Amino acid sequence: MVAERELNLAELAYTQIRRMILEKELPSGMSVVEGRLADHLDISRTPVREALMRLAAEDLLVKQGSRSFAVRNVSATEFFQGIHIREILESEAINLSFDRLDRSMLENLRQEVIELGETPEQTAAQWQLDDRLHLMFPKVSGNSVLLRSINELRTLTRLCEVTYPLGRVPASTREHLAILDALLDGDSTGAREAMVMHLRNVATDCMDILRGG
Repeated sequence: MVAERELNLAELAYTQIRRMILEKELPSGMSVVEGRLADHLDISRTPVREALMRLAAEDLLVKQGSRSFAVRNVSATEFFQGIHIREILESEAINLSFDRLDRSMLENLRQEVIELGETPEQTAAQWQLDDRLHLMFPKVSGNSVLLRSINELRTLTRLCEVTYPLGRVPASTREHLAILDALLDGDSTGAREAMVMHLRNVATDCMDILRGG
């Protein structure tokens, strides 16, 4: 029973710390100290240590000392390479899932995109919606390797996006709606093209930020 409880706490710690990283509560380069996190999460150090080791294995954290880590910095090169591969994989995910997508699910998601798009600042709810939309296609496709690959690439590019806020809520809202509208119209090709355009626009905006534009 004790071992099972420790496993559950380690999973809880992992989920919470991962969310804090991807929603910028723990920004890139920030030191992550085991003891402080344990106090913050009100969880003992052992499961927190296990969670940190797991996140380090996933390249979200890098070792900084005997008892501390830092949130990983993603280079611009890695970001643009990741976006390019996402174009290929996410358009294929739409292709594989197209005939399995539930229309009511698409309509509900569309309404959420519209409602959250009214808030111009990037919020945790918008990050979570972004995850649900982009991961919906590989999940529905039934291809677990595709899902895992896209999820890992999204984590990589998210680290860069939260480091350099792009202010893309209005643009992302329009682009997500273009993807969903094409799907609701039964246009698989249009949906794939809209996904690729969305990712290319993200890359372009990130390039402008890095160039000081």
